[in-house]
Amino acid sequence: MVRPRSRSRLTLGVFAFTAASAFVLVSVIDPYSGATASPYFQPAGDRFAGQASQEVLVAGSYTNTVSRDSFTVGEKPKPKPKPKPKAAASAGFAAPDAAVPSPGSAQAIAHGKVIARGWGEDQFNCLVSLWNKESGWRVNAMNSSSGAYGIPQALPGSKMGSAGSDWATNAGTQIEWGLGYITDRYGSPCGAWGKSQADGWY
Repeated sequence: MVRPRSRSRLTLGVFAFTAASAFVLVSVIDPYSGATASPYFQPAGDRFAGQASQEVLVAGSYTNTVSRDSFTVGEKPKPKPKPKPKAAASAGFAAPDAAVPSPGSAQAIAHGKVIARGWGEDQFNCLVSLWNKESGWRVNAMNSSSGAYGIPQALPGSKMGSAGSDWATNAGTQIEWGLGYITDRYGSPCGAWGKSQADGWY
């Protein structure tokens, strides 16, 4: 003989069935209902909204081949060093060695200015020979026919005023002007000496 189930058991079974059915029904209607607790949750449909979908169709067999262009890396050629400019003295216009200038003399002043310009002793030798010929290194030397004046024989002598107002009597002022003139016209004392040797003037 089968005993009838108790009312409490029957009630519990009906409740369990109803709860399970409700859970399944909610999951089918809204699958994200239990997953919205996180503030970072975003349904897949919203996340990819507006983006074009991609489709990949593969038919039959295929082979994926990857190749690279061949190339050779060579060392960059080093630039050739620029040749150093040759001094005018190398053109055959050199001068004999000058004596050591006396301290305080015009030649001593000139020697210091030549070295300060980056020239060597060969340029000083050319300068000594040039101005020995022109004026004998005399501050008041004057050419009676042309009127050239001073150690560098400026023509007219007043041109040397651009180097100082004492141009008529100061050896340093005359030498400074004379070296400027030589640099502008001939590049170096040996260049001026070469001109003087070839034409008799510079």
